[in-house]
Amino acid sequence: MRRRDFLAMTAALAAPGAARAQPAWAPSRPVTLIVPLGPGSTADMLARTMAEIWGRQLGQPVVVENRPAAGGIVATEALKNAPPDGHTIGLASQGTLVFNPFLHAGLRYDPRRDFTLVAPFAVVTNALVVPRSSPHRTVADLVAAAKANPGQINYSSGGNGTSHHISMALFAQISGTQLVHVPYRTAPAGILAVIAGEVQAGCYNIPTVLSQIRAGELRALAVTSAGRSEFLPEVPSLQEAGLAGYELTTWMGLALPAGAPQPVVARLAAETDRALADDAVWARLRQQGFERIPRMDPPTFARFLEADLAKWQPIFAAAGTRAD
Repeated sequence: MRRRDFLAMTAALAAPGAARAQPAWAPSRPVTLIVPLGPGSTADMLARTMAEIWGRQLGQPVVVENRPAAGGIVATEALKNAPPDGHTIGLASQGTLVFNPFLHAGLRYDPRRDFTLVAPFAVVTNALVVPRSSPHRTVADLVAAAKANPGQINYSSGGNGTSHHISMALFAQISGTQLVHVPYRTAPAGILAVIAGEVQAGCYNIPTVLSQIRAGELRALAVTSAGRSEFLPEVPSLQEAGLAGYELTTWMGLALPAGAPQPVVARLAAETDRALADDAVWARLRQQGFERIPRMDPPTFARFLEADLAKWQPIFAAAGTRAD
């Protein structure tokens, strides 16, 4: 997501809220946290960190259930159809609630109608990576090769609708190139495909490729944020590298099925706020490559989603990007 728009949006939407009274609801059995991506993905890393914290706060285990099929659609449909009693919660993302509705004409969930948004967690920046054996050492090299060989440069992703997919689709749109998308079932599988040279490039969340970049298994050509990432300060942004106007970071947060009772929403929102206000928690998340997002109450988070849908609709319309 474009950081200027992101900061302006959250500043405009956030409003001072009254202090919450101690919520009365508590789970009576283990809570299932549905995650739309596979083990080892950025979403999985974040979910497992939050699940551990919520388990202590709520007095019940929070069990992560990965459902990585169909770009998060299977997981998001499962969340939609779950009882809204707080015992099934879901990791929502820009991919599942903003990108998928523009990619899939027959989507069987509505991001506005079918969910109760509770709180955002964090944002992540992506890194454009190539194998260490790649001849491409700069973004200009990759663009030149793609223009000289239309349809011959391929890239992997963790599935249709993921930020990995959309990052490269936006790259192709702005650079005027024709790239071939090769979706894998999970982000780790797509990353391994880049390392092995099965594909020529990929654009993955920094938390999932940072160690491979530092180890020299992958070469980072650029990052998707407007400026350089604190995690890869030596790597230029795509804007710096010549793709004017390119900027994308992606957010993740907590959602419940529509119709969740207010005490359930209030308790989960309060516990999430408490966790994310803890400097020790943020030190742990930052070590994994996550960036802070302004804290929002549930109504503000819902308005944020509306604004993000409105922002991305013309971008998808102009690109003509659909699920493969």
